[in-house]
Amino acid sequence: MIKISRFIFIFLFFISLTSRCRAADKVAAIGALEAAEFKLGDLQGNTVSLSSYKGNSAVVLIFWTTWCPYCRVALNSLKRDVASLKDMGVELLAINVGESKLKVSNFASSHSLNFKVLLDEDTYVAYSYELLGVPTYFVINKAGRIVFSGNRFAKEGLKELLAK
Repeated sequence: MIKISRFIFIFLFFISLTSRCRAADKVAAIGALEAAEFKLGDLQGNTVSLSSYKGNSAVVLIFWTTWCPYCRVALNSLKRDVASLKDMGVELLAINVGESKLKVSNFASSHSLNFKVLLDEDTYVAYSYELLGVPTYFVINKAGRIVFSGNRFAKEGLKELLAK
């Protein structure tokens, strides 16, 4: 009897964690969270700030690393989507987390990345976005609010998210 009640407790505990995560996703989905401002360098040495897009275009952030196999798949998919994202008024910013400019530059060249790659070498921006892993996506509307965050990006629902 004790084993069964312990099993039920553990099961309910994990269910409550899952529902809390879903509730957090819903908060983000309705645009309740202001996106944290950042200024990062790109591979060409320019400084890019998130606030420069506010009021002008929506932004998709993807946090990634060169060693992550899931990130490679995600970046290859985004290479195909970058033109249609621009047509929708969405800027794509790929933020590398914790790696050197030389390493990221070599990776970007060898993989023909056709979008802005930013360097978060000290991981400060990843920390401010409470990143738990890579790849992680954030969709930020023109008002500067986070309307989506997650480990998978569904371009199909993007128009509805940006309308919020």
